[in-house]
Amino acid sequence: MISTLSFILIGLIAGVLSGLFGIGGAIVIIPALVFFKGFPQLKAQGTSIIAMLPPVGIFAFLQYYKKGNVDITAGIIICIAMLIGAKFGAQIANIIPINILKKAFGLFVIFVGIKMFLGK
Repeated sequence: MISTLSFILIGLIAGVLSGLFGIGGAIVIIPALVFFKGFPQLKAQGTSIIAMLPPVGIFAFLQYYKKGNVDITAGIIICIAMLIGAKFGAQIANIIPINILKKAFGLFVIFVGIKMFLGK
């Protein structure tokens, strides 16, 4: 029961931040699963991907669409490119050493945070 509640809490936090900031949720879900639930990095990444598909793809989109904040053409193009990129990214993630993958993810999050904080 406690495990289920912790997954619900992780999902709620990731959902709120996804809707609020437009993030994919992985920036919340992956570290939470690794640090609080003891998931290995790859299992956390795979779980994050399946968890984000329905809620981010449907309800958050509808809210932004209702307010005219969606470029359908750009979204479709990005979606198709993501399908291709995600396939190759997952293949690469499953062959590189886990310690390198964790460090790369951490550096990516730091870089994005600094870039967002400092602006252009």
